[in-house]
Amino acid sequence: MTRADLEHVIRAAADIASDDDIVIIGSQAILGQFPDAPPSLRVSVEADVYPRNHPERADLIDGTLGEGSPFHEAYGYYAQGVGETTAVLPAGWQERLIVVRNANTRGATGWCLEINDLTIAKAVAGREKDRQFVADVLANGLADPATLEMRLAATAIDDGTRARVRALIAAPRSH
Repeated sequence: MTRADLEHVIRAAADIASDDDIVIIGSQAILGQFPDAPPSLRVSVEADVYPRNHPERADLIDGTLGEGSPFHEAYGYYAQGVGETTAVLPAGWQERLIVVRNANTRGATGWCLEINDLTIAKAVAGREKDRQFVADVLANGLADPATLEMRLAATAIDDGTRARVRALIAAPRSH
């Protein structure tokens, strides 16, 4: 996905949900802070989104712009309507969201996760693609190790998950 693709998703999701504030919580939120993110971090063709003021309308987005939809078939990327609690995030993440708003979004606002919050969320999710995303973020120097440690401490997870995430965010630096 490119930044222009994300801007198109924001515009389309805002129109479908009748909400000009769209939160992006999946991997492609990286395009908010890093519009020219390395290709390895832009492999996903989906943007996980929900309407900030009407989160209950995420299903409308998913049904209209989701996987297999005419939108997906036409453009090669899609919006996955998700819930507000889909990602496990550090306390205070809402105050650190990165704004994407311009002519390409029709003035609608995309609220993208900040890179350290996104990295913690992906590390907590822990699937193979998430672990690879975290490794690529760290290898490219996009997240700050000290900030990641503080954000991890501010994330409500069990001790086992915390230990797994700590190992994952420390792994690239231990080689």
